[in-house]
Amino acid sequence: MAIMQSQAGCQPTEEAAQPPTEAELTFSDTDWPYWRGPNGNGYANVDSAPTNWDENQNIVWKTSIPGRGHSTPTVVGDNIFLLTADEEKQTQSALCFDRNTGAFKWETQIHQGGWQGRIHKRNTQATPTVACDGERIFATLMYDEKIWISAIDLTGEILWQKKASEFVSHWGYSTSPAMYKSLVITSADHKDGGELTGFDRVTGEVVWKTERPKTPNYASPIVFTLNGQDQIVLPGCEMIGGYDPNDGKLIWSSPVTTQETVGSAITDGTRIFASGGWPKNETVCILADGSGELVWRNSIRTYAPSMLVTGGYVYTMTDKGIAYCWDAETGKTMWRKKLGGDFSASLVLVEDHLYTSSEQGKTIIFKASPDAFELVAENQLGNEIWATPVICGDKIYLRVAHHETDGRQEVLYCIGG
Repeated sequence: MAIMQSQAGCQPTEEAAQPPTEAELTFSDTDWPYWRGPNGNGYANVDSAPTNWDENQNIVWKTSIPGRGHSTPTVVGDNIFLLTADEEKQTQSALCFDRNTGAFKWETQIHQGGWQGRIHKRNTQATPTVACDGERIFATLMYDEKIWISAIDLTGEILWQKKASEFVSHWGYSTSPAMYKSLVITSADHKDGGELTGFDRVTGEVVWKTERPKTPNYASPIVFTLNGQDQIVLPGCEMIGGYDPNDGKLIWSSPVTTQETVGSAITDGTRIFASGGWPKNETVCILADGSGELVWRNSIRTYAPSMLVTGGYVYTMTDKGIAYCWDAETGKTMWRKKLGGDFSASLVLVEDHLYTSSEQGKTIIFKASPDAFELVAENQLGNEIWATPVICGDKIYLRVAHHETDGRQEVLYCIGG
């Protein structure tokens, strides 16, 4: 049983590092550097993207992915990064591919063994999406009943690794890290008491650590600027909380949402929206002015996918394949459309088109319009898609699984017009 090639730097830091500096995170419009994309809201920085493809149409390249995982591709510069797990060898690894050709560049084993604790059948040992600051990637994984964060440089060398939290697994771990100034931020909610932690991206030193409620939860933190202040917004644990990313202190909280959420919160700058699925089904809207005042709620469950808000309307594709459009201000249902299939992927917006993929391998594209549901296209690739489509630099990157005669094989596709 091993953590990585070297055990250096695996003990938690006793003394907190200095507060975060104004370290600038700068990306190209063609990058997708972390979970929910460059804007943290699922918006793609492109004017258009392909709407039709299959195995023989509009495939720029495809390449095999070893192992299994739900990690969404992270695209920065000429690189694509993924996490994967080998279920026979019980390894967890980071992978790097060439963005232009799909050529395999490197694989770095992060952990081996330590797969104690139960995990949901719809989860994997490599579900979180990595974050990339342009010089290194950050991977959060469950290992040996703890959550670890590893920093890896762009050649595949592990720079440092730190324990983010003890972790009592309820259904495994799926939370992706966020970045802010010189920090990388992890969340690890579990029934013995979770932790929200800010690490220095270069050294791995703990800058701050904040306790979270004692309940399982899976949502990834997102940093938004709300009411003139940068805030980490995190739903779940029967609350939505806004935390100061400079020191981790709770700024405000609202006693809404369910105990367990998976999808990240979204905002239009005036309101915050979140949805959860246990022990009840609930979608909520609260004010983003720091009051946490409830604006509206309904009993619709969007559990695994993240929703999307644009043009004054909230859109979602629920886990059970029902698309909704709600008025962001009032919560009024503008339309509802049952499409079938199961969904874990989150919505991505390109101009007025919304993209998402089903667990059965079908990517659905529909109009972001409150007037009526308008299907643009349906495209089948393989037999499974769990990861969210990534759309950047006029290409779509899809992590797809094929069921073949000799077993299951994951493939990374680059789709172009």
